[in-house]
Amino acid sequence: MLFIAFLAAIGLVLTVDIPGAKAQLPPSRSTSQSPTPAQIDRFLPVSQAHTMPATLARGQAAEPQSEYFDDYFDKIQPTIAGYLIWSRFPVRIYFEPATQMPDRSQEWVTAVTAAIQEWNAYLPLTVVNVPDTADIAIWRRTPPLQVDRSATRQPELRARSAETRFNLWVDRTIPEKPILLHRMTIWLGMGQTQDYLRAAARHELGHALGIWGHSPTATDVMYSAQVRQPPPLSDRDINTLRRIYQQPTRLGWAIPQPLN
Repeated sequence: MLFIAFLAAIGLVLTVDIPGAKAQLPPSRSTSQSPTPAQIDRFLPVSQAHTMPATLARGQAAEPQSEYFDDYFDKIQPTIAGYLIWSRFPVRIYFEPATQMPDRSQEWVTAVTAAIQEWNAYLPLTVVNVPDTADIAIWRRTPPLQVDRSATRQPELRARSAETRFNLWVDRTIPEKPILLHRMTIWLGMGQTQDYLRAAARHELGHALGIWGHSPTATDVMYSAQVRQPPPLSDRDINTLRRIYQQPTRLGWAIPQPLN
């Protein structure tokens, strides 16, 4: 399930939902108008493409005539910051360790570790032990309840087993060159069989690595619904990821003026 917690410390508070991204200015300035393109360009970096990681670009040389023959790139939702592309590698991932008691927490860790290893073949990833240093944090808990107002006139609380969110932040390591970056948070509950748990971890990690959308095809990892026999990463999944990492983004670039 996708839900975006989009918070940028750049003078604009942004809240975005898929589909049809919308942004709101702070109440002190306006509650009815969206930021204009000029305002966005003033506070956010200019969109540019990053160099694709060699592990992901490798498939291009192997299949020069058909590298994008089949994908679902048209289903990917760019955000106000552009495509959710990582530019600092390896991407640092933290996940909750297993508890000391021999329970299902170890199965959860096994599923998450397997998903990381699968995606690591295409994007450089590394596991860290401190969540504050992570680009992606994976928590062993059920996502917060979400209000669903679409089915009936009365709002309903809808439970989910997994969810990925992101937020924006500004790296001021070099004060005169603040960089716009993002972090991902994954909630992954344990209330599933091992196969489904591993499939959910694989799927949510795909979102966290930049596939901010869903495939319409059940044989892809990023299909929008759970299937009886969860598939491995497909060529379409990787082709889509490769196309995403060729796109321009505001992430990973310097903000055009100093922030107050």
